Amino acid sequence: MIVIVGCLVVTGCVLGGFMWAGGHVGALIHPSEILTIGGASLGALIIMSPMSVLKGLVAGLIQTLKGSPYSKKAYEETFSALYELFRIARRDGLLALEGHIADPHKSAVFAKYPKLAADHHATEFIKGAFGPVIDGSVRPEDVGNLMEIEIKAMEDEHHCPVAALQTTADGLPGFGIVAAVLGIVITMGHIDGPVEEIGHLVGAALVGTFLGILASYGFLGPMAAKMNYIGHCEGTYFRTVACILQGFFNGMQPKMAIETGRRGLGHDVRPTTEEIEKLFKTVDTGGA
Repeated sequence: MIVIVGCLVVTGCVLGGFMWAGGHVGALIHPSEILTIGGASLGALIIMSPMSVLKGLVAGLIQTLKGSPYSKKAYEETFSALYELFRIARRDGLLALEGHIADPHKSAVFAKYPKLAADHHATEFIKGAFGPVIDGSVRPEDVGNLMEIEIKAMEDEHHCPVAALQTTADGLPGFGIVAAVLGIVITMGHIDGPVEEIGHLVGAALVGTFLGILASYGFLGPMAAKMNYIGHCEGTYFRTVACILQGFFNGMQPKMAIETGRRGLGHDVRPTTEEIEKLFKTVDTGGA
């Protein structure tokens, strides 16, 4: 929602300032310029991006409208679920987690935490960390390397759509100039026409430059930055989970492992000491 508000502010202020200065919005509406700039930019985006990147870009743009899914509530559910899994492992051994980890969507533990259960990437990440330890194929102290490799792959996968969108944003002013030059070419063909006609054609050509710059710096560039921010939030979330899991695998007590991950978070998503203690108490009493 905040992205939509920002777009409305950009549009409103630009058009408002133009009208305040005596301009008419109709003078900025030239479908041919929009087709030239928008179509050329879209074509360039298609040229530079494989299908997987285009799909990731669409998903990323949708996510920018929704905002980061890794809110304080998401962290609280994750901490509670991990703490409950750790308690089971401490009490009954790691093999007792096999049923929960093999299929998280059928696990009674994960079912208590709907935001976590609905996050396929998070549940698969937790499954991928516990699984090799449970079956004995990886030493607990080596799981951290596997998790870091997986996180790095996630970050690389997220960066490609951001880079494609940013490159498109950087190219928009250039396509605006292309549209303007084409407009001037048309104007030169009417150079012997009335002054009003020449003025209209020159104005239409300049609109191309205006639209390219506005679309670049007012919309696509900021959206690329927002996508990058959401990717940063995703990386922080998975690194926090990895830190907690590795701490537990290294022999930390469940509460201390959770606390280690909690302290690395920003204040906007970090549960307070009182809140985390309340989460522990809820799990301990079976009230989660």
